[in-house]
Parts: sequence; C-alpha cells; structure tokens
Amino acid sequence: MLQGQGTQLLRQPSLSDSHIAFVYANDLWQVDRAGGQAVRLTTNEGSESNPHYSDDGQWIAFTGEYDGNTDVYIIPSAGGSPERLTWHPYGDMVQGWSPDGTVIFRSNRHGVPSIPSTLYEVSTAGGLPTAIPVQRSAYGEYSGDGEYLAYTPIVSWDQE
Repeated sequence: MLQGQGTQLLRQPSLSDSHIAFVYANDLWQVDRAGGQAVRLTTNEGSESNPHYSDDGQWIAFTGEYDGNTDVYIIPSAGGSPERLTWHPYGDMVQGWSPDGTVIFRSNRHGVPSIPSTLYEVSTAGGLPTAIPVQRSAYGEYSGDGEYLAYTPIVSWDQE
C-alpha cells in the first residue's frame, strides 16, 4: 500500500524579515519564518510565479499568467487582491525590487534576435515601464544601496 508523502515541491522562495513567500500548485503562499501554517495568498485562475518581497516586507511582486498573458503584479503581504502593473502582450517576468521601490522585471517586448530580453522597472503606482540601460539582460537585481546591478545576459537556454 502506497502512502502519500505530504506537500512537496515548494518552489521559488522569497524572504522578508518575518515571512517566507513561495509557489505551490501555481499559487502564492506565505508562512512565518519561525514555522507554522502556510497561508494561500492567491487563488486566481492561471498561475503565479517569481515572488519577491519589497524591502519593507509590505508587498510581494510576482509574475501572474492570467487570461493567456504574463504580466507583473503586486499583492500586499498581509493578503488582498493582486494589482496588475504591466499591460503588454509579451511576457513580463518579475526579477525583484529596486532600492527606490520600483519592481524590476524582464521582458522581450522590444526584443530583437540579438537582444532577446531587457530589464525594466515599473512603479507600484502604475505608469509605463522604463528600460534599465543594460543591453541583453535576462536576470538581475540591484545592490542594497542601488549603486550596482548584478545581471545575467542570457536566460538558461539561448539559441546563440
């Protein structure tokens, strides 16, 4: 007789001072860093991925794939409804936060064969994203003081 092993494959953890956000079954969950019962933050049709806490721990930026499109969303870490920040038909994948509180994401919205993706910033108040002036950037985050940007120029698989 086979017995279940309980919950497995908790993915993409993000840490705040007090909590851990993670993805399980394509939804966002949160648990106290000391342990305890995890709380589901999202139950939307579609999937959520790439959670990242803001520096103050009040917000979680994440990638949401709803209605056939992949965009940047934020949700209060205390729970609530997700708020959409990007509205573009190409995929926007959350990478983290800048020290000034904007959300960093990767997109191929202006991609060409030699530069398939670029990093952008978007305000939590909305508005148009701004490209970060680094050519061919796939993954990246700022240092805590905002002086440096560590980035990877290609995604895991690149045709070149």
